Order: sequence, then C-alpha cells, then structure tokens
Amino acid sequence: PVLLGCSSAQPGGCPALCECSEPAKTVKCVNRNLTAVPPDLPPYVRSLFITGNPLTHLPAGAFPAQRLPDLASLNLSGNHLRAVEAGALALPALRQLDLSGNALVSFSPQAFGEGGSPLEELALRGALRDHGVLLSLAALLQSGALRNLSRLELADNGLLLLPAGMFTALPALRQLDLSNNSLVGLRNVSFQRLGQLQSLNLSDNSLGMLWNSTLAQFRSLPALRHIILGHNTWVCDCAIEDLVAWLKESDQVEGKEALTCAYPDKMLGKALLKINSSDLNCSVPMDLPSQLQTSYVFLGIVLALIGAIFLLVLYLNRKGIKKWMHNIRDACRDHMEGYHYRYEINADPRLTNLSSNSDV
Repeated sequence: PVLLGCSSAQPGGCPALCECSEPAKTVKCVNRNLTAVPPDLPPYVRSLFITGNPLTHLPAGAFPAQRLPDLASLNLSGNHLRAVEAGALALPALRQLDLSGNALVSFSPQAFGEGGSPLEELALRGALRDHGVLLSLAALLQSGALRNLSRLELADNGLLLLPAGMFTALPALRQLDLSNNSLVGLRNVSFQRLGQLQSLNLSDNSLGMLWNSTLAQFRSLPALRHIILGHNTWVCDCAIEDLVAWLKESDQVEGKEALTCAYPDKMLGKALLKINSSDLNCSVPMDLPSQLQTSYVFLGIVLALIGAIFLLVLYLNRKGIKKWMHNIRDACRDHMEGYHYRYEINADPRLTNLSSNSDV
C-alpha cells in the first residue's frame, strides 16, 4: 500500500507531519521533529511509528484508549524520552512496544494502567542506563501487570546486576535477551518460575562463572533449549569444574565449543570443553577431622614450647625478680604510711592546728 502524507489533519484522516495508510492500519511519524504525540491520530491505526523525534515526555493519556482501541504495535525507539508517567501506555490492545534507544530516567510502574496490560513483546535495548529506571521496571514486572509478556529485550544497557526476583511474575516469558551488558553474576536472579522460557541470551557480558544454583535452574526448565554464553570472561580455576561438567552433558548451550578461558594467563584461550581436573591443578584436600586433629596437635606443641621458655626465663631471673618484688613492696608500704599519717592529722583537729602552726 502507498503511504499518503497529509499536510493537515482531518477527521479520521492523517496528522500533520505523519504518513498514513488506512488499508494497512499504519501511521508513521519518523524524523519529523515532534515534541509531543500527535493528538489527532486516526482511530483505525494498529501499527504506530513515532521514531527519531525530540520527544522527551509521555504524560498520562498520551495515547487515549477510547480513541485508539485497536493500537497493537507501538514503536517509540530513537527518541529522547526521559519520562513515562502512570497511564501513558494504558492501551487495551497493545501487544508490542519498542522503547529502545531512549535515555529513560523515570518509568512509572503504573505506566500501563492499574488493570494490567496484554503486552506480549517489550524492547528496552539501550534505554535503562539509569539505575532508578531499572528498579522501576523490576517493580513493574514483579507487580504482575505484564503477565502475558513473552519476549523481553534488555540488551545494551550496561547492567552489572539484576534486582532479585525481577522475572518471578512472568510465567509466559519465552525469550529473554540480556546480551551486551556487564553482568558479573546471576546468583540473585531466579529463573524457576519461567516454565515457558525457550531462549536466554547472556552473550557479551562479564560472567566469570555460573554457580551450581543457577545451573540447577537451567536444568529444571524443560523448554529452555537455547542458551547463548559467548564472549564472557570465564575464570578457569577450580570453581569452574561444575560449569565445565554441565557444558559437557547439556544440549542447552548454543556454540559451547567456542567458549574459552579468559583468566588466568596460563589458561587463556583454552576451550572450556577441553578442560580436565589436571589442568586446573585442584589438589584433593584431606578430610576435615584429620585437618583439625593435625592443627590441634601443632598448636599444643607451640603453646608448650612457649610455656617452657617462659618458665626458664623466670628461673634464670629469680633473684632479680625477688629483689624487684621487694622494692615494689617497700615502695607501696612507704606510700601507704604517708596516706595513713595524713589521715590521722586530718581526723584530729588539734593535730591539724598544730600542723598549721608549725607550717607558719
């Protein structure tokens, strides 16, 4: 269908600076220097593109639900959005939303209204650079307002850690993209309730290892068959043995043959699948009771030696110590006699006057 540009809006027509196609139910307002959402969008629109504009703010009612009952796909990528207020995206038919490439600072947990949203796909690539926005998004996801979400894209956001329990209220989630961030660990992330999860992209992060608790969650997800772990900084020491064992037995990881060690230097570039226990030089420790018994015996020997040396020093210096004790005793006796003499003078008024006269 041919997109028709209109220079002025008409009832049921096309807003100024936008291109519309009624047969395709599409409106495009791309690179038009818009600072606000056009108020006269045609009610037939199902796919709306407002991209590449200096749009900074989405107030409540920016997309009136009564006027846009069929709007299902909304692309707001590449604008300058900083704030999304409560009720700004409360659309009854919204299924796809793209907010990528914005510099969000404020994102209301009630942005989709009070009653939840039918949203199925949410793209936030490069839009969560502010930590406060990440916490707001986590609160939104945990509230259950997006229980129908099947695809969530959080790539290119520089994320170090994810809020605990961020994905626990997304039972329909099938695709989760966390690539090209700076994630250093997943210990506080729970995937247990993502029974429908099929694809998990963790490539291009800073993961050094995956703990047993995380690997157990991956094993427990029957639909998860596409895990991408490429381009991470794997630390190949004794702690990575569980990860290597899981990689060798699992068919969930795509391209696992290309995973290599980043640290230490002696293991740099070595494929994780080719690592053996001998490569890691993990010595088998003694059992704990034997270690404790050996430590107690050694400690007893050391204490006995110190005690013997102390007694020997006392014996060799017994005369000097005896003289030193006598001197301390005599000094204390003289000091106490002085206190006793002053007490007797102070207690007898006659002695006190005599002392005063003699002083004069």
